[in-house]
Amino acid sequence: MTHLKADSMADFFSGAVALVQSGERVSPRGMPTREIRDVHLQLSQPRARLLHAPPTRIVNPAFAVAETVWHLSGSDAPWIFDYNARLHQYADGGVLLGAYGPRMRNWGGKVDQLARVVEVLKQDRDSRRALIQLYDPALDAAGHKDVPCTLAFRFHLRAGRLHMGTLMRGQDVWIGMPYDVFFYTVLHELVAGWLDAELGEFHLHVGSLHIYDEHLERAGELTSVTASAVMPDLRTPWAGFDDMLDQVEARDVIGHPGWDSMAETLGSYRQWKDGQRQQARRTADEIAGRSARPSPPGTESWTDTRPG
Repeated sequence: MTHLKADSMADFFSGAVALVQSGERVSPRGMPTREIRDVHLQLSQPRARLLHAPPTRIVNPAFAVAETVWHLSGSDAPWIFDYNARLHQYADGGVLLGAYGPRMRNWGGKVDQLARVVEVLKQDRDSRRALIQLYDPALDAAGHKDVPCTLAFRFHLRAGRLHMGTLMRGQDVWIGMPYDVFFYTVLHELVAGWLDAELGEFHLHVGSLHIYDEHLERAGELTSVTASAVMPDLRTPWAGFDDMLDQVEARDVIGHPGWDSMAETLGSYRQWKDGQRQQARRTADEIAGRSARPSPPGTESWTDTRPG
């Protein structure tokens, strides 16, 4: 197994990109790829989560926020396409059938796995049973386009610190990783808050860490890579959590500094898409000034996609 340890998302991403460029050549689904198998990555500061690496790798912060809210709210609703229209190519009948949200919050129409994790660890703080399962063989062997890359999350509460591990069948470093880690670490922070625990280490276990050949040239040009400083605290009470997510999706300011920044990021994106470019830039700059994160640099920041 290959191990990589990093303090921030910048080091996490840079190290992973450097690693996969010398990987083995494979072509799943006919797509030429470089791959390293069985990789363990550790992020010691999960709140330094937003990558900033222009001009080589531009991350759309609004999509990072939107996808996170979409997952956490248990949704597979099509509003996510408003923030990344290219996701349509992975939909079946207009729906992303591998959406994490329904599996996490309403597995089989019965189980809120997120609520169950909190319940398990409140009852037994040393438990090894705090797990969220995402891959469903009954669904995912059916041949639909969108099959979850993430298999499961596990949580260990030790000495007052919550450690989180994510198990993935595959992780595309170039396109997927900046968004996936953003969501994972927000989830990590929230669960720690609900347990009144300190934020521990984040671990990512990947069966196939890879980069598609079409991104190798740009990866080789990667030079300036930074990450947000520790982002605003996102801890919030469990009671009213789903209502709060609805308000953030609606881009409403709710009086929580961390989540207000998230809502305003979505608002800045909508201003840009609606042609209000000057106002969008001002909004982005205001958010950056308050939250100590890089400001979205321009039109290119709103034009990202994800692989299947």
